[in-house]
Amino acid sequence: MASPVPAPGERRTTGSLGRRMIGVATLWIAILLIGGGGALDRVLVNAVTNNFDSNLEYILYAMIRTAEIDPTGEVRFVEPLGDQRFLEAYSGLYWQISGKGHEAFPSRSLWDRQLKAGEAQSGDEVRTYDSGEFDGELLRIAERDVILPGSKVRWRFQVAQDRATLDEQIRTLRRTLVRSFAALAIGLIIMAALQTLYGLWPLRRIQTSIAQMRRGTRNRVTAPLPNEVMPMVDELNALLAHNELQAEEARRHAGNLAHALKTPLTVITNAAASHAEDIDETVMREAATMRRHIDHHLARARAVGRRVSGQSRCKAADSIDAVMRAVGRLYPDTRLDSDGPREVMVQVERQDLDEMLGNVIENAAKYGGGSVFVTSVVEAGFLEILTEDDGPGIAPADRLRLFDRGARLDTEKPGTGLGLAIVRDVAQIYGGSVTLEDSEDLGGLLVRLRLPLAPIESSED
Repeated sequence: MASPVPAPGERRTTGSLGRRMIGVATLWIAILLIGGGGALDRVLVNAVTNNFDSNLEYILYAMIRTAEIDPTGEVRFVEPLGDQRFLEAYSGLYWQISGKGHEAFPSRSLWDRQLKAGEAQSGDEVRTYDSGEFDGELLRIAERDVILPGSKVRWRFQVAQDRATLDEQIRTLRRTLVRSFAALAIGLIIMAALQTLYGLWPLRRIQTSIAQMRRGTRNRVTAPLPNEVMPMVDELNALLAHNELQAEEARRHAGNLAHALKTPLTVITNAAASHAEDIDETVMREAATMRRHIDHHLARARAVGRRVSGQSRCKAADSIDAVMRAVGRLYPDTRLDSDGPREVMVQVERQDLDEMLGNVIENAAKYGGGSVFVTSVVEAGFLEILTEDDGPGIAPADRLRLFDRGARLDTEKPGTGLGLAIVRDVAQIYGGSVTLEDSEDLGGLLVRLRLPLAPIESSED
């Protein structure tokens, strides 16, 4: 379904380009900072936790180094542990030694509580974990099972510390990370906004220049602009120049048509006012003259309009074949032949190409000796269509005169004398040309119609 045509004054937009750019930048900044912040958070939290666990392991190994078995088979310390918190009740730092068949040996800080020892485990590595065995106090515990010299019991050494300190460090770290990354995000978004505003500022200058052109204070965009914008500005200026050329051409055609019709109308008016006896013949003669002028200018106007659309292209071989079939039916005694590439596209509307070839080939059949040969040749970005006949030809002195409107060398055969004039004007509108030469092969006239090749269509949008 075709898109609706906007009403006059209606603004159809797809949103702000600046907001799009800032939105994309904001989204990308958010993704990068959230991803990077999450990764950094994991790394730093692991580092703080590992440091906390390393302190517990240090105390645990100090306990193991200073522990020995007394004569009663119980564990005792050769040297007391130096941290004063082990002597204060519920201080948040505890140790305990447990063995199967023996009472647990706790630190004074545990007071009336005991750590859960659990079952003995194989291996000598230190195990670290969180425990919520005490109400209102989450512990971080490091433990290891050891067989001391002189004992067959597998003793479990445990060091526990309240996680409140660790959790407070993690909260402080994350608070700092969030604030830092939020400030960084705001700074980056502001920078992206400023960059977008600065980058799109040349478009505002173009808008200002176009507004000045609409008010008539200038006719081109002449402000210095960045390299990325200049190709668009160059195309805009070229379009303005093209439109000015078209407007001037339209004014010139209108003036020419008005001037061409003024004389026949004056003759008819004078004849009618004077009640001339030959008024019928005068009206018919002058009406035919006006018709020639109108047909000529209408053909030019149609060609100009199709060229302005920018999509004029057709296959020359198809037009040649169609015109030769039509001319063959009008002149069945004339032999018509053609040769040349079949897939060449020219930058001409098919209807206009048919009209140009129709005039040229029909003239060759009408005034030739019975043979017409059409050859197509690609030459330096143009397609040259050579139409040759075996007629008497045209003297070089008369060739330029044939392009005048109404000029005819043979008045015995019907015609308006507009054929070659229309061919020349339409060909020039499309950037081509037409010339008359001698035919070396057939001996008559050779009409060389030169038309631009159509550009190769790109697959890109």
